[in-house]
Amino acid sequence: MTPEEILQGLYDETLVGNGPRVLELTNEGLDQGMEPQTLLFDALIPSLEEVGARFERGDFFVPEMLIAGRAMAGAMERLRPLLAETGVQTIGTFLMGTVKGDVHDIGKNLVNIMLEGAGFEVIDLGVQVAPEKFVAAIEEHHPDIVGFSAFLTTTMPMFKANLNALEKAGMRGDVIVMVGGAPVTQEYADAVGADGYAADASACVKRAKALLDEKRSKVPA
Repeated sequence: MTPEEILQGLYDETLVGNGPRVLELTNEGLDQGMEPQTLLFDALIPSLEEVGARFERGDFFVPEMLIAGRAMAGAMERLRPLLAETGVQTIGTFLMGTVKGDVHDIGKNLVNIMLEGAGFEVIDLGVQVAPEKFVAAIEEHHPDIVGFSAFLTTTMPMFKANLNALEKAGMRGDVIVMVGGAPVTQEYADAVGADGYAADASACVKRAKALLDEKRSKVPA
């Protein structure tokens, strides 16, 4: 296969969520001496962006997004160490976790894949993440954005508890805070004092980029 055919194949197979073929083509491209960043930026990311666009138009639904995301995640496992070696710049660091009392993670995992596909470095703290664990992780990783996920209405008040913990630790101003999850609304996000909210994975990527650009534009050069 030519490099062009490999890139087209990667784009097409990611779109339909054919994980084994995506991994096969990734390996074939690398064996031919193609750059890992070429595979990522010229095929995988554009394909995942198209998945997001189709979701927004109503042509794709959550299952299609999940299988496309998983297909890309398999390729990313292979590419991540190679990209680190080449020093490819990430656009920002996103620390993510499902709040204390909540064990739901499918939505969070999909958001993580989409964020990683868009060029973010994602640090996933998993589920049942207590406020002090978020604080410790922010101290350790210095992320640009922190994401709190909640699937249950009973765990949504943890957003406020987490924000209070950041405030108390003196780090609220250092990070952008985004919230999300099935029962969460923009109104609720505003009420607890979050910086951003997104209804789905595709919207989260756009919002995260916009909030980051906004924050960086305010920092004096």
